[in-house]
Amino acid sequence: MKSGYVYILTNGPMGVLYNGVSSDLAARMEQHKSGAVSSFTKRYNCHRFVWFVQFENIHDARAFEHRMKKWNRAWKINRIVEMNPQWRDLASDL
Repeated sequence: MKSGYVYILTNGPMGVLYNGVSSDLAARMEQHKSGAVSSFTKRYNCHRFVWFVQFENIHDARAFEHRMKKWNRAWKINRIVEMNPQWRDLASDL
């Protein structure tokens, strides 16, 4: 079974947050940066990849992403700051 990733994109530090799920993180980031997916990320210019977590399978990743959508904003920001305090774009690390 494929592994899965949950990720957060933003338009800048403390800006609009978008979370998603993918089995191929590098390809998904390329799609977001080129504007090929999600009208939300295009509309709000959320192209900075600031946080992710990997799961052993895509089903667990989807379940976590579903729960994460219900989190309040502060919880998501805390996760980002713990992993990436500078809010730098992690896409170049993929």
